[in-house]
Amino acid sequence: MRHTLNVVLFLSLPVCQHAGVADHPDVAGAQRLFESWIRGQMAYRQLPGIAVGVVYDQELVWAKGFGYADVESRTPVTPATKFRMASHSKLFTATAIMQLRDAGKLRLDDPVSKYLPWFKIQPAEPDDPPVTIEELLTHSAGLPREAGSHWITYDFPTEEQVRRYVVEHRAAYPPEVRWKYSNLGFGLAGMIAEAVSGEKYADYVQKHIFQPLGMNGSSVDRQVDGLATGYSRRMPDGSRKKMPFVDARGLAPATGITSTVEDMAMFVSLQFRTGRVGGSQILSTGALREMHRVRVLENNWTRGNAIGFAVNRERDKVYVGHGGSYPGYKTHTLIELDSKVGVIVLTNGDDSVPANIAAHLMHTVGEAVAKAAAPAPKPVQWDPSWTRFAGLYRGDSGDTEVVELNQRFVMIDPEGDNPETQQRLEPLGNGLFRLESPVGGGPVGEVVRFVEQNGKVVRMYTGDYRDRVMP
Repeated sequence: MRHTLNVVLFLSLPVCQHAGVADHPDVAGAQRLFESWIRGQMAYRQLPGIAVGVVYDQELVWAKGFGYADVESRTPVTPATKFRMASHSKLFTATAIMQLRDAGKLRLDDPVSKYLPWFKIQPAEPDDPPVTIEELLTHSAGLPREAGSHWITYDFPTEEQVRRYVVEHRAAYPPEVRWKYSNLGFGLAGMIAEAVSGEKYADYVQKHIFQPLGMNGSSVDRQVDGLATGYSRRMPDGSRKKMPFVDARGLAPATGITSTVEDMAMFVSLQFRTGRVGGSQILSTGALREMHRVRVLENNWTRGNAIGFAVNRERDKVYVGHGGSYPGYKTHTLIELDSKVGVIVLTNGDDSVPANIAAHLMHTVGEAVAKAAAPAPKPVQWDPSWTRFAGLYRGDSGDTEVVELNQRFVMIDPEGDNPETQQRLEPLGNGLFRLESPVGGGPVGEVVRFVEQNGKVVRMYTGDYRDRVMP
């Protein structure tokens, strides 16, 4: 059945709003700007439906639905509309593995074959080491991308068929040689979670992730009520094909989850929390930090992968998140950890390009939220007498110059190539400063103090080990 889209509907759903952030004039203006742009995108590209959300820390501060969850019945999209999340499923599989790791039931450097004895894929090279769990979760195992032609036939393999595929095929690369995306790898990771926990993948995710987080509208490979209809790309005549429900079966851990903007907001908020495991804190602070840290880079260094999460750098900011593509659905999330802001974009059109929508949502509403939510700085009052600390300090390994700008200090290497390469001295009070730098080398983050004798500055200590003496 084909449908030609002629009408675009815009619907808003009240959400829990962070006091002082959602009502900030800059945030409201950014929302109007984004809505104006997305209305044009939907109208001129005739997109079926889009649901978006912006999270700040522990709250969904703005969410809205655009267009139709089902064009034929004119069912509007809302933030509670369900979409197939596609490869976002990998984030939940990685979360399950990290929970089991934290419980002492497995190690990330364990070989896959320890839990799946039948895993005997032919290695790319005769002396390849065993594939580990971490390599599955970071797309560095060198495995084939898929386990068959299921993206063409929409007949996804069962777990038994995945096993058969593995023993009949060969790895494309040795482990750790390069980043190589693999749905097969995450299907295997889900099977490990089953083997270790003794629970079926869907049951484990429901009990240990969805329920504690309050993700009551989420499920694994079920044709649930409220699921948006998926549509193919727009053809030259303006029509779109209605896509069938596709069961991911043995690859559910890679691509089978269904969720909503409201539910995904709860998962995004988890990424900003700290504390011990318990209740909705389903992962330890340390485990979350591990999941966000880049473990492997694409060969051209344009992006990387953490544990489950994709990591991208854009406009001098680093984002973790993921994209998803499933027949009739495209999804994307971006999370900026430093500002505790995340954006969610769920669509039911194969040509929606949600990564582009998510980027613009982050750069408009997301950045406005980050600025509105940022605590007012409480700088230490500048003391004019600190001018005495400015000057040249000499050490065996080189010189350092402390330069006073406009009521602030920077440190430079006077022998360096240019004066733009600076480190900052942030005042802490009582003549103490904190060394800050855009890069992590040296004693960044440590305390800088000055030593005076007979009313004269004679020495500077940077951290606990490096000092400079006034010449």
